[in-house]
Amino acid sequence: MADNCIGTRVRALGPRITTGFLDFARNDGRAFGKTHAQEEHVDFEWRVQAACGYAELGMFRESLAELDAVKPRFQNRPEVLQLRLHHLMRQKRWVLALRVSNKLCRVAPDSGTGFLHAGFCLHQLGKTAEAKKLLTRGPVALLKEPVYYYNMGCYEALLGDVQGAKESLLISFKMDASFRDLAKKDPDLKALHAVL
Repeated sequence: MADNCIGTRVRALGPRITTGFLDFARNDGRAFGKTHAQEEHVDFEWRVQAACGYAELGMFRESLAELDAVKPRFQNRPEVLQLRLHHLMRQKRWVLALRVSNKLCRVAPDSGTGFLHAGFCLHQLGKTAEAKKLLTRGPVALLKEPVYYYNMGCYEALLGDVQGAKESLLISFKMDASFRDLAKKDPDLKALHAVL
């Protein structure tokens, strides 16, 4: 995660803003007549931005603490689920990551993110056929993602469909040439390394 976290940029002040400033910003909102719901939304945005900033800095414990402090009514928002999923996958906690991925699929069914991550978790849990099946049921948005074709290629190769794997991988390479270099080193594609 370079300077971007789930599609939002971290404010120029950075994630390490003192609590006093955050309290001032929240109280300042009341001075301008914000409702309680608006204040909660501002708090949500601040916490997610702080969580993203901490994650980008490699401060994962602090990032999770910010996510845990998000009000319960915002816990199932795609931004929160996606960042929580990032942490679980980084820790290789595949079962929990799969649960969060499935929740993300339900909350944002038109986005491919939850489906891609759920498929990867299934694959890591030794359920590659289920991973492929899940991706084929995913939203149309997946067809615009080179990683979709790359993952399908990996799954097809592992399931013995070498021709299908080649076709999927070629599509991913055409969409993003960097996937060819990745494929040459990917142990899941060992059977195809000679033709890549």
